[in-house]
Amino acid sequence: MSSRDLIRLRDSASDFLERKVTDAVITVPTDFSDIQKEALVAVAKAGELEVLQIIREPVAAVLAYAARQIPEEQGVDKNILVADLRGTRCDTAVVASRGGMYTILATAHDYGLGGLKLDEVLVDYFSKEFIKKHKADLGNERSLAKLRLEAEGTKRTLSLGTSATISIESLADGYDFYSTINRLRYELSAKKVFDQIVSLVENVVKRVELDLLDIGEVILLGGTSHTPKIAFGIATLFPDSVSVNAPATLTTALIPSELSARSAVIQASLIAEFNNEDIKQSTHPAVTIAPYLSHPIGVVIGEDNSSQAMLEAQTAAPARRITQFDIQSDGDVIVRICEGIREIVVEKVERQVNGEKGRMIGKKRMKMMKRRRKKSAIAY
Repeated sequence: MSSRDLIRLRDSASDFLERKVTDAVITVPTDFSDIQKEALVAVAKAGELEVLQIIREPVAAVLAYAARQIPEEQGVDKNILVADLRGTRCDTAVVASRGGMYTILATAHDYGLGGLKLDEVLVDYFSKEFIKKHKADLGNERSLAKLRLEAEGTKRTLSLGTSATISIESLADGYDFYSTINRLRYELSAKKVFDQIVSLVENVVKRVELDLLDIGEVILLGGTSHTPKIAFGIATLFPDSVSVNAPATLTTALIPSELSARSAVIQASLIAEFNNEDIKQSTHPAVTIAPYLSHPIGVVIGEDNSSQAMLEAQTAAPARRITQFDIQSDGDVIVRICEGIREIVVEKVERQVNGEKGRMIGKKRMKMMKRRRKKSAIAY
């Protein structure tokens, strides 16, 4: 990014607000180094902008959704998976939300995966269609550029509808090209790309040594998140109780391509009244980068061994929790502080058939199966 780009953004914001913009909050990917952040701040200064804070994009996405929660939902402890699906890269992260504090537990990146891969799938599909119809070559760059531009528009259309039409005048050798594609054909052609994105989501959960059942919410951001097949594919990994915030799976989801900008605006409004020294102290690495618990910590009270978790796993340390217990004893009470382990209990539910009626139904089903087998054998 150059200072020219920031100046254009600053001027656009100033024209819209009808007053001069002098400060900014910027979101960056999780793999942004300190050198890159310093270079970004220097570019902003060259564009006459003071950078108040730099936010990592997974936390920014969580902040955008947290800002619209009702008071009862705010501060609820949970693990949030954030998938940032862009045009040229895909980033995933697991964020622990503990008492309003957000900690990034793990990240995963794929710098060759993104919306351009889906464009290439459509370009390849339409290229074969053109060659099949007209027996002409699409080797020149001008023809491919036309096709790539239309393929991108087709991808966006298929994210909203079930079919799309492509029409290009004089695509190659004077031939006009007209074709249609439905969403099913598109999803079958791009299955490999979709599987890679879903696999990236699974890998980041494994990297932090969590189970998919430990994830309480999923947030998709970036332009590629508009693709329904991606949202549904990620949703199949998690239980139905986990909300996947994407336009295809949740009607109240925020626009994925606007999440970073929305969260930057929210954060800017929160720190607008702070001076620069307070902001620097609150965003110092000693404050923002903290270790977290790998196992939950709880207390066991009394002889009946009644336990209660006080600090969930992935809570940033140091931490403090205050609670109150009702003790049914007049004497001393033993309180033990314990570290818990995570277990997943799997229960297999057996189907039960009750009484004589159940046996009669079973016999009738067996007779029907025998009749069907006889009929199929005769037909064969």
